[in-house]
Amino acid sequence: MLSRTRNLMAVALVGASLALATTLSAGAASAAQPVSKGNNIPVGQGYMGAGYAQDTKGQLAQPAPGQVTPNASYPAGIDVSHYQGSINWSSVKSAGIQFAYIKATESTTYKDPTFNANYLNAYNARVIRGAYHFARPDLSSGAAQANYFASNGGAWSADNLTLPGMLDLEGGCYGKSAASMQSWILDFYNTYKSRTGRDVVIYTSASWWNSCTGGWSGMYSRSPLNVAHWTSAASPTIPSGFPFWTFWQYSDSGSVSGISGAVDRDRFSAGTDRLLALANNTP
Repeated sequence: MLSRTRNLMAVALVGASLALATTLSAGAASAAQPVSKGNNIPVGQGYMGAGYAQDTKGQLAQPAPGQVTPNASYPAGIDVSHYQGSINWSSVKSAGIQFAYIKATESTTYKDPTFNANYLNAYNARVIRGAYHFARPDLSSGAAQANYFASNGGAWSADNLTLPGMLDLEGGCYGKSAASMQSWILDFYNTYKSRTGRDVVIYTSASWWNSCTGGWSGMYSRSPLNVAHWTSAASPTIPSGFPFWTFWQYSDSGSVSGISGAVDRDRFSAGTDRLLALANNTP
């Protein structure tokens, strides 16, 4: 997530929105994508982007100050955890941020200490928000972690302001074969959907997905994709097995009013109406 250590299927994008999302995902972007840095992240210290090698930072093209960001006409978002400290969500909203993913849990033992405040305060500021779970496939089953997530902030409600939960997959393959990782992810998905009625969003990079699942296509018809590719190029490199992206984490060193220090910057793949459709589980 931070520079300091760190598809409902693509929402039912129809007509022009679907065509646009597909076009944006086509082809490889010019900058290097995040790559896995291994399984050495202590429990509690995971966040979106923590599992990607820091020695690639100097190679990742970042948007210059004031530059138009990728897909700039569509909703802007961020993702946060306790590393961002206290957040002024009213200022975040005023800065044009329409959605946020907020870390809730990791494994079956850790809940982010700022989650409750962030989740409530984002809601009160009318920022469409969702919770995410940092996966630890080495420590327990997908079902166990999905249940912990759903019971500790990862649930969903049709209130116009809540996105489906997100599964953060990164940080190495955790000693699992591609087939075993596929089974773990599907176990998490099935349990989460049984608990919440929603399809879990998957956050990952092309490098992690292709390496750790073998470029598995088994989730593209189930899960919206949030792809990690820090670049100022017009489109990200997406994992094999996914035809397009729904969210794109394009920078890990953004700046937003109301947040001290760097924060990840994200984009949605269509207009605000489609973001609301994803939040409300409507076609």
